[in-house]
Amino acid sequence: MSQFDQTHLAVMEQGILCFNAQKYWECHEDLEHHWLEEPGPLRNVYWAVIQVAAAMIHYRESNLTGARGLIFKAKQKFDRCEQFKVESDLLRSELQWDELKKMVRAVPPTEESKLEDFAKLYEFRFKDPSLWKWKK
Repeated sequence: MSQFDQTHLAVMEQGILCFNAQKYWECHEDLEHHWLEEPGPLRNVYWAVIQVAAAMIHYRESNLTGARGLIFKAKQKFDRCEQFKVESDLLRSELQWDELKKMVRAVPPTEESKLEDFAKLYEFRFKDPSLWKWKK
C-alpha cells in the first residue's frame, strides 16, 4: 500500500492555491482530474479535499443541506485515508492534514449541525505551497 508522497503533493498545488483563495469551484475542478486518474486508495486524499471545497461552496450560499451532505462524505474519505494507511508525514506537515481532519470531524453529525458550525472550517487554509519544504 502506498502513502502520499511528493508526486501527489505536486499535482495538488494548483488546487490548494485555489482552495486557499476560497475559489472552491476551481479547486474542485482542478483536483477532480487527479482524483479520477488515481486508481488506488490515495484517491481519497484528493476526494476529501474536493468534498470539503464543495461543502464550503454550499456554506457560502447558506445551503445547509448541501454543506451537511458533503461534510458527511468528506468524513468518510478521511476515515478511508486512515483505514488504507495512505497518510504520510509529508501530508501532515505540508497540508496540515490532521488540522483539516479535526475541523471536519468537529462539525456535528448531519441532523445536528447548523450553518454556523461550518464557519471555522471556512477560514481554514492549507500551508502556502511556496513554503512547502520539499520544494526548496
